[in-house]
Amino acid sequence: MRILGIDPGSLVTGFGIVDSDGRTSAHVHSGCIRLGRADLVVRLGRIFEQVSELVEAHAPDVLSIEQVFVSRNPSSALKLGQARGAAICAGVRGGLPVVEYSATSIKQAVVGTGSASKEQVQHMITMILGLKDAPLPDAADALAVALCHAHTRATLSQLPEGVRGLAFRTRGSRRRSRR
Repeated sequence: MRILGIDPGSLVTGFGIVDSDGRTSAHVHSGCIRLGRADLVVRLGRIFEQVSELVEAHAPDVLSIEQVFVSRNPSSALKLGQARGAAICAGVRGGLPVVEYSATSIKQAVVGTGSASKEQVQHMITMILGLKDAPLPDAADALAVALCHAHTRATLSQLPEGVRGLAFRTRGSRRRSRR
């Protein structure tokens, strides 16, 4: 499975593409979309365009993206949400399913602790993927998002079909009961 991981940002959006069979993963491509200080609308357009180009060039099977966390600054959270939306729209336009993971889940899947530092994430990404050099922090975070999906998918595939289905039905039924 080829996974496109996105670490959204309104100034820098990281991307990372890995091929994974659930046991081993290989680095395909990673980097950063540097957006500068242009008008937000222009930056969102660039995110959409460049993620669309990645989808077309690398033909991933899924887009995995970090969820927005609520920060102290509502304006920053809104901009981050818009950056996520631009990347998600590019993935959907390319026909990809989109999965989302919290920052804590991503760090837990890659480092083993949900409170890992950026440096710890970079180090583990370098080790897991056998890279010569550590990727830039935003690219490392995007690769971590992709690996989180690979690990989560592999774990879920180990569950018996009936248990897997029950887990998803239970989650859905809880949501309905809250309405």
